[in-house]
Amino acid sequence: MNNAGILSRIALLCLIPLFLNSCNDDDLKKAAEISSKKLVLSKDRSLKVEIVFSDSAVVKAKGYAPVLDQVNPTSGSKYQEMPKGVKITFFDPLQKVTGTIVSDYALRKETEQLTIFKKNVVVVRDDLTFNTEELTWDQRKRMFFSPRGIVTRPDGTVLNAINFSAPEDFSSVDFEQGSGQTYVKGDLAQ
Repeated sequence: MNNAGILSRIALLCLIPLFLNSCNDDDLKKAAEISSKKLVLSKDRSLKVEIVFSDSAVVKAKGYAPVLDQVNPTSGSKYQEMPKGVKITFFDPLQKVTGTIVSDYALRKETEQLTIFKKNVVVVRDDLTFNTEELTWDQRKRMFFSPRGIVTRPDGTVLNAINFSAPEDFSSVDFEQGSGQTYVKGDLAQ
């Protein structure tokens, strides 16, 4: 063996005690503490899921998600995540379509009975279209809420809506600080 090989082995043997000495009990205790606080999620993935919402055996809505993840954390409430988006179709008692909601992402919190639609959310009904980046469906209150969005009506009215809310059937809409363009029928000069 040449001198360079022997010197590199001696240098390596001298460095090993330095590395071992740098690991002390405090570091191991910190590692154990961090690992004990780890949150473990179990996830069950379903593909091409259709969900039916009914009340007293009457179908109120049908939802479709290309991907649905059922997430069960070790602590906290379980939830459903739809990372590839969702489409919900609403029906009247005669099963006529009354509207749709489409979004690129959705999260359903089972315990709180909340569904949060995010990214390119569009609500369509005969009498309005509502565009927003976030819409929350509170099933307990039977209401939809959004911090802001745009309401468009068939007559061409376009309104910027702040603190938007509507009942589940979107039969009416409420919002604050609305601004936009509206059209009035008839002659205003008379």
